[in-house]
Amino acid sequence: MTVRPIRNDRDYENAISRAVVLIESSKSADRDELEVLQALIEQWERRKYPSTPPTPVEAIRFRMQQQGLKPRDLEAYLGPRSRVSEILSGTRSLTVDMMRALHHHLDIPADVLLGIPEQLTKNKATPAPAALRKLKAFRLMWPKEDTEAFVERAFGGASPLPLMRKTRTERTNAKTDLAALEAWCAAVQIKAQTVDVCPLKAKLGMDEARKLAALSCENNGPTKVADKLAKWGVVFIALPHLPGTYLDGAAMCRSDKAPIIAVTVRHDRLDNFWFTVLHEFCHVAKHLKPDAPVIVDDLDVKGDDDIEREADKFAQDALIPSNIWRVADHPELTADEVREVAARAKVHPSIVAGRWQRSYDDYRRFAKLMVRGEIRAQLDIQDA
Repeated sequence: MTVRPIRNDRDYENAISRAVVLIESSKSADRDELEVLQALIEQWERRKYPSTPPTPVEAIRFRMQQQGLKPRDLEAYLGPRSRVSEILSGTRSLTVDMMRALHHHLDIPADVLLGIPEQLTKNKATPAPAALRKLKAFRLMWPKEDTEAFVERAFGGASPLPLMRKTRTERTNAKTDLAALEAWCAAVQIKAQTVDVCPLKAKLGMDEARKLAALSCENNGPTKVADKLAKWGVVFIALPHLPGTYLDGAAMCRSDKAPIIAVTVRHDRLDNFWFTVLHEFCHVAKHLKPDAPVIVDDLDVKGDDDIEREADKFAQDALIPSNIWRVADHPELTADEVREVAARAKVHPSIVAGRWQRSYDDYRRFAKLMVRGEIRAQLDIQDA
């Protein structure tokens, strides 16, 4: 048996022709030669025609087709029928428990279920052109500095992507341009280096969160967040999101371990701004760790993992304590009642109205109480 490596298209065609002949043979030696040829052909095809890995939903549907499964058969792994439908339609992300169940029972590869883009495994990645243009408009990069050098300067030579992979919760969009996300985090770090803060307060919790929430009632309250946080040892950064990052906010650690809360004001609404600030405040107070110092959030994505549920609940209670929210949690709430509940909670009425709108999926009611289009201007966030 003489088998040659496949080095070009002609070798590949010869190997295919030889394999066709060997398939018809029953000789042991020919079967051995065919097995070696198949390995060489597959290796060449992977190198010459690399394929894009399937999405988690594509992988699930493929396995369903293979095994003749119906959506109801997935309820044991994913939960109720409505949740299965959301998963298969791509409107809901898989939780870690779901991934484990699908991997264990349906033998779907874990890396496919995680949906980790190829960029996570690359040492070098460049943001998409639109994201790169906006990054440069921040005027934080040095002349002729590329994104790799920019990230290295921000993080001291260590890419944050492996760290983000450890804390990649369901609050990150599956379509995220991770190179742009890395660059945005680097920009936050560079800006944070110029901010002076007091030593970190020994314990941050609900008392401090409620004081932050009370700022929502003050004129230009968002502009006072940075000073309030700085007194507790926390850096506050407002920086527009980059195209492809789908970010509302992030919590991370500066090189001197000072925690950072960063917001993008992607949705220029008062209620969204304060919820994001308090959500990230919870991450700073409870979830940042030396081995997981970066958490990023797209709050349009529903999150079912523990830290996101805790951060959501913390932010809700900081803005409107549960005993007060019970008064507002009914479908016939009036505008006057919104103002009364807001006064009791010591927050701006738009925060109560916004929470009611989300809870009852009715964005027409209380539209006049909502504050829109003011936060970016107050924080001097310009669309680059």
